[in-house]
Formats: sequence, structure tokens, C-alpha cells
Amino acid sequence: MVDRDLYAGLIRLHILHHAAEHPIFGLGIISDLTRHGYALSPGTLYPVLHGLESKGYLRSSRKAVAGRMRRVYRATPQGRRALGDAKVKVRELFGELFEE
Repeated sequence: MVDRDLYAGLIRLHILHHAAEHPIFGLGIISDLTRHGYALSPGTLYPVLHGLESKGYLRSSRKAVAGRMRRVYRATPQGRRALGDAKVKVRELFGELFEE
């Protein structure tokens, strides 16, 4: 059994990481997260994306793709700073988790 609350922060960091590298869209990030072992439905993902956007970490725009409009998300400067700060904390935590 997977505790969704336990992984929620990791999923948000994963989304922010990819949005800092290149523009992302909902179904594309669902596919990517699935490859990493996370199973999210659109009904779970889109509120996360909207939450990250409302906090100022992501900015979205609409883009025409194959005749359809797609909402695309990119990390903002604030999101990139938050990601950098989070990386420091994650390194510290992982160091403690995997100390030999």
C-alpha cells in the first residue's frame, strides 16, 4: 500500500524539476511520473499543477498542438529558486536516510 501523503512532496518536486528543464503538460508529466513508479490520474495531477501555479512556482500558457489547445507549464524564477532550496534539503535528507 502506497501512502500518497508521504510521496506528495516528492511528486511536486519531480514536477517542478521537469518544468525547470523544459515546458511540461498534464498527460506528458503523468506519463513521466508513471515511469518513475507514481500512478496519478488527471483528477489528481491537475490540482497539483494548479496549486504550484497559484504559489507562483509554475506559469501556464495555452499552446496549439495538432489542432488542439494544450496548457503548458514552465517553472518561474520563484519556482527555480524554490527547487534549488529543496535540492539542498533533499540531499541532506537522503544523506541521513542512506548513511552506512
